[in-house]
Order: sequence, then C-alpha cells, then structure tokens
Amino acid sequence: MKQNYFRILIVTAGSVLFVALLGAYVLAASYVYLAPDLPSSESMRKVELQIPLRVYTRNGALMAQIGEQRRIPVTYQEIPLIVKQAFLAAEDERFFTHHGIDFPGVMRAIFVDLLSGDRTQGASTITMQAARNMFLSQDKTWRRKLQETFLTYRMEHEFTKEEIFGLYLNVIFFGQRAYGVAAAAETFFGKSLDQLSVAQAATLGGIPKAPSRYNPIVSPQAATGRRSYVVRRMLDLGFIDAATAQNANQEPMLARAHAPLYDVEAPDVAEMARQEIRTRFGAGSENAGYRVYTTVDGRLQTAATRAVRIGLIEYDRRHGWRGALAHRNLGTKSRTEEFEALLDAYTTVGDLSPAVVVSVADRAARVYVKSRGAAQIDWDGLAWARREVRPDVLGPAPKTAGEILSPGDVVFVVADGGGTAQLAQPPAAQSALVALDPRDGAVAALVGGFDFFANKFNRATQARRQPGSGFKPFLYSSALENGFTPASVLLDAPIVMEGDGMETAWRPENSTGNFNGPMRLREALVKSRNLVSIRLLRALGTPYAIDYISKFGFDRASLPTNLTLALGTVQVTPLELAAGYAVFANGGFRVQPYFIDRIENAAGQVVWRAAPRIACEECEQPVNPSDLAPSADPATALRNADAVRGGPGLLPPARLAERVISPQNDYLMTDMMMDVIKRGTGRRALALGRGDLAGKTGTTNEAKDTWFNGFTRDLVVTVWVGYDQERPLGESEEGAKTALPIWMHFMREALRGVPERRRPMPDGLIQLRISPDTGMLASAENRDAISETFMVDHLPTGSTPGEEGITPASAEGSAPADPIF
Repeated sequence: MKQNYFRILIVTAGSVLFVALLGAYVLAASYVYLAPDLPSSESMRKVELQIPLRVYTRNGALMAQIGEQRRIPVTYQEIPLIVKQAFLAAEDERFFTHHGIDFPGVMRAIFVDLLSGDRTQGASTITMQAARNMFLSQDKTWRRKLQETFLTYRMEHEFTKEEIFGLYLNVIFFGQRAYGVAAAAETFFGKSLDQLSVAQAATLGGIPKAPSRYNPIVSPQAATGRRSYVVRRMLDLGFIDAATAQNANQEPMLARAHAPLYDVEAPDVAEMARQEIRTRFGAGSENAGYRVYTTVDGRLQTAATRAVRIGLIEYDRRHGWRGALAHRNLGTKSRTEEFEALLDAYTTVGDLSPAVVVSVADRAARVYVKSRGAAQIDWDGLAWARREVRPDVLGPAPKTAGEILSPGDVVFVVADGGGTAQLAQPPAAQSALVALDPRDGAVAALVGGFDFFANKFNRATQARRQPGSGFKPFLYSSALENGFTPASVLLDAPIVMEGDGMETAWRPENSTGNFNGPMRLREALVKSRNLVSIRLLRALGTPYAIDYISKFGFDRASLPTNLTLALGTVQVTPLELAAGYAVFANGGFRVQPYFIDRIENAAGQVVWRAAPRIACEECEQPVNPSDLAPSADPATALRNADAVRGGPGLLPPARLAERVISPQNDYLMTDMMMDVIKRGTGRRALALGRGDLAGKTGTTNEAKDTWFNGFTRDLVVTVWVGYDQERPLGESEEGAKTALPIWMHFMREALRGVPERRRPMPDGLIQLRISPDTGMLASAENRDAISETFMVDHLPTGSTPGEEGITPASAEGSAPADPIF
C-alpha cells in the first residue's frame, strides 16, 4: 500500500511537473512565435488614437468635431471619481490589486469554454481590454487571446495603473460611433463628464460589456437592467450608499442621440475647414487630431446665424402657411413616451422643433414639443398663418386656431423653453451671409443657409448668382477714374438695343418702370437707375470697364463682354462680392478672403499659419527725415519710420495689400454709398442710428436674387436671399425688403458698443457748389445750389446758365471740407 501510494505520488508529481514544463515550453514557444507581431514598448507609448478634427473660433471656442470616431481625449485626473468607480464595479473591481490578469477568472472562463465547446466566456481585465482595443482585433481565437495575455503583461510593466485606466476609458467603444467615456457622455446624455449623475455614470459603465445590447438609446430596458447591476455592485463595494443607489435606480432612462457639443454654431465653416485639412494633409487627416483655429468671431457668428434664420422666417411668413407636415391619430391617454415616439422621425431644422398638436382652443393651441415637453401657442404665434392658395396668392386671414391646426397635426414651432411657442415652418427660400474684416480679408462670420444639416450646400462659397444692382458701385468707380464725377449728368430714359447677335431687341428697364430724365451719377446710384448705368458703361466701353473691375478680384473671364454687365449679370458668390466691397471699406486695397488663422497637429505644434496681405493706408504716408530719431542701425531706422507712419510694424512688402483704386476714388464711392443708406434704397438701415454705414442693394430680374452689401471701416457684410432652384421671390420682394433686414439684424449686434469711425477726406479732393439739375458750377447766390465733392483733376467744366464766369478756382467751398466719412 505504501509503495503503491508513493509510486502514485511520484507519477502524479512527475506528470504535474511535465505538464507545467510543457505548458511553460508551449507558452515560451508561443511568445517567441507571436512576439514579432506585438507592439514594442516604445511603439505603445507613441501610439496615436483616432482623434477627430476640432475646429475653433479665433478665441478658442469649439465650433465642431469631425471624424469617423467620436472621441474626446481626457486625462485620468479629469475623469470624476464616480465615473471611475462605475467602471471598476462593472468591469474589474480588483484592477488596482492584480497584475493585469485575473487568474481565477481566466480558469473559470477556460473551464466554461471547454464544457460548452464555444468561446463565449471571457475574463478580461481592464488592462486586457485596453490592450485589445488599442492593438488587437476583437476576434475570439486562442491566438488573439495569447497575444492579449502577452501584451497585457508588457503593459503592466510599462505603464502605471492610472495610465492604463485612463487609456482604457479613452479607447473603449460604446456604440453610436462613440469611443471613450467623454464622447459617450456627450453622445448619450449631451453632457460633459463632470455633469453626469450616478445613474448616468452607471449606465455608461454597463455599456462596454455589450455595446449593442446595452445601448440606452436602442434598448432602454436592457440598459436599465444593466444599470441596476452596476449600481448594486457600486453599493456592495462601498462606492455609494443605499440612498444614492435607490435614487439612481429610480432615475428615468432619458438617453438619446446628441450631436457633438460645441460653443459656437458654425457648421459651414467647419466643413470648409475639413475640406482644407483633407486637401493639405491627405485622406484620413480628419482623424489625426488636427486643431484648426479659424478667423471666425464667435459673437458675430452667433449673430449671423440668428439673423439669417430670423430674416428667412420673416420672409416665409409673408408668403403664407403651407400646412402641417402630417396628421396622426392621438390616443385618449397619450403620454410623453408616446409623443416622443410619434415625433421620433422628425428632426430639428435650424431653431425649429417638431411638435404634435395636442388640443386646439378658439385662439390658442397646446402642443408637445420634441425633447422639450408641453407648450402653448397663443394667437400672436398663429395669426400670421394665412393659407397659401397657390404661389404668391394667400387666402383670407384666419379668425380662429381651428382654421389652422387640428389635434394630431405634426408641425414645427419656435419654442422658448419656458412653455411658450410660435407656429413655424422651414423656409422654402435660402440665404447666405458673409462678414469680412476689410483690413486683411479675415472671415469674421459665415452662414451658408438656414440649416447646414438639412442641406449641406454652402451658398456663401458655392452659389454663383447674379448680384444685380449690387454690382453697380464697381462700374461707377471705373467711371470716376475715367473722368466722370458724381455730378456728371446722364439720361435716364428708355433704350432699345439691336444687333450684336441678339435675335430680338433688348429693352432694359428700371425696376420701378418709370424714368427720371437727366440725372447726376450720385442720384442715379442712390436710386439704382438701370438705364443710367447702361449709358455709363456704353460711354466707358466694356473693355475698359472689365479691365478696371477685375482689379476688385473678380475673374475677368466671368465678366460679360456686353452692356448687361451694367446690370450685374456676372455670376459671383457672396464671398467674392464681399471681397470686392472690402476694397471700398479699407480705403482702396485688394485683400484675399481667408478663414484659417493656424493649424496645429495632435501634439499642439503649429504646422501652418496664415500670412495675409494687409491693407495699410498709414504705410503709404511719406516719412519726414526730420521726424526720425538718428540711428546707425538700419532695422531701428525702419522701425522708427514705421512708427511715424503709424504702420503695423516691420512688415515685408509681400505682406502689404495692393492698392487698386485711389484714396480719392474710394472716398467718393463710399460717400455715394452712404447716401444710398441716408436717402436711397438702403434707407431702412437708418434705424440702426449710425452715420458711418455705406452700402448698396441688389435685385435681379423678377427678384430671383436679392442682396444687400454694406460696410463700415471695420466690417464688410454681404447678404443674399433667393431660392436654390432659381425662381422669383414674389411680388414686391427686393433686396431692401429681404436681404437688408437680415443685414440689419446682424449689424445691430455686430456694431454694439463699437464707436463710429468716418474716413477723413484725403488730399486731392475739393468741394464745389453745383446746380442739382445740371451738375454745373453754381454761384454762392444760388439758393438751390448744393455741395459736391470732386477730384482736383476731374472738375466740372461748365457753369449753370445765367451764372457764367464761375470757375472751380473761384467757386465757394473750394477748400477741402470737414471730413464726411
């Protein structure tokens, strides 16, 4: 018995030793075989996560995150304790005590896999999951599991526990394209990590076990059950107390898909940045962690988005109510969940939220607004909704709410979040707004349409439309350079043009349909007379006009070579037109629009920086040598000279913008466009209460395109309104009625707190008294005479009949007057 027992013991011990040695050999051989495919310690530390492209305003406010994976990298220290505890409770409670592999769990998983014949069980620790998600596939094979084991061992020796845990919480997949806990908090709850409740932290902690099964948006019941498990484990581990656990279990599961959080809404600019990054750095660069700092001013961008939306809604309301989106039968006991399910197919458009009409009173309606709750629409939010009988024909004004809405109607509303709403509908027309800094062409704000996510066509940079009368200032500027003056008189009378290959005679008209006879150029621009512009272009000749107008940045090849050029038939984008007006705003210099200030890589290194040309009037001022402090150092002498000129520093010539029109021409054109606002087609802008505004309206045939282009010395803003598929905006619609109100909405905010700045009159100009009827010189005794400004080398050559003998040199007011702008 003893001998047999001893033999059995020897055999057993030998077998165990043999199996152990064999296992060690197999493990060593496996490591030697698999090691070449494992990442080295150095490469593990240099690993780069897929980090989305982030786009910021000039002041660092986030505008967008763009990439295949939603990921917001956070450090271990930035993750709240309750979030860490939720994941420890759900995934690996012994993480901080084991060495990367939970051996009891591994043996249990192997035993279950062998008995079941499949490989469904796992005992992955947080370290193993981090290794798998960063460097390995998700295949459930023995090869991958061995690789995971070896890599886990390596990670435990190369990184601290805190580094591994932080890495895990940044790479783990949660579904909905969300990678990392910070992105998951934003995706499911629209919150940052520090705003999560215990219940929400527990929900996130339960997702990685099976992201598709425990997705709180797709499977709220399964996610609620998983959350209860995580809360119970947190209670068992002493992370939370019983009261906290009870409150967490009772909290409703209100997860829903949230767009990435941002500080400033500017999706059109963000898409422009994405395209630029892809062009510069190639395919896949959207996921390389680049940070783009744009020239956009966050405050102005917000004002621009609001102005476009308000202006389009105001226009749309003038053209009637097109009816509800759909009608649904409501149950007798409808609840919030049923309303939300009913509205699930409808998304927010701009600031318009989908809603279902719950009840209708005599002059009010109750609605349930998606994701907001109940709201009341009073009569002031309904009275506008005259039925659209057919295009541009409206029915009678409604007298009761029942004529407009019925219970069960699905509509859009503008809700204030306080239980009050107004009936609305997504506008059929579109708009674009571009705001530029005329000093260097920096884009301060850009809006390409009512809602980027409903239609990604960027009308500010992609829509080429006719500017109409908004193009006339460039023609008038060319006339002033060619000997014409603001007092030059041309005939406002019918024209019939035949020949030049036209099948029928061309009979252009003024927008008003009437004619004023002889008119001074200033008045013709103020009143936007088409026939005067045509006669002006005919007098100048189209080749000369094209040569001159192309200096403003317009493509010469795109400019019509016939007299229609005078009516603005060239095709331009709002951005191109704004750049042209920047020449008038900055004193005569051509600048190139740009919207990216700098680009940083994932490490924070600047890989590209803009170097725009700058409009600098001061840099043109001659320096008096007597004003300079003596210096033997050339650089110091240049710096002193620049200080005397008031220039921007030691800018190389390549950074100085090219002057394309003279200061005198620029002053006269700006002064004439100020009159457009004071007493012309842009006079609605007087409501802003400023004296430094200049601009020009634009309306094409049948009002298919309407514009307003306005500026101060510090800001140029172009607004376009029209339909994507060109058609008339409607009877009586024009730039002053559609585009100008949007411009005013924007400028009211943009100029808040900004003092007026009028451009001083430059040398080379003279003010003379003229007859308002003839444009000729008038005497001081002529009570009807008015003052006009002329270039000293382009003076009127005649006198008003009966006042012969007056010459520019003897005319009253020949000395330069006080500054006007």
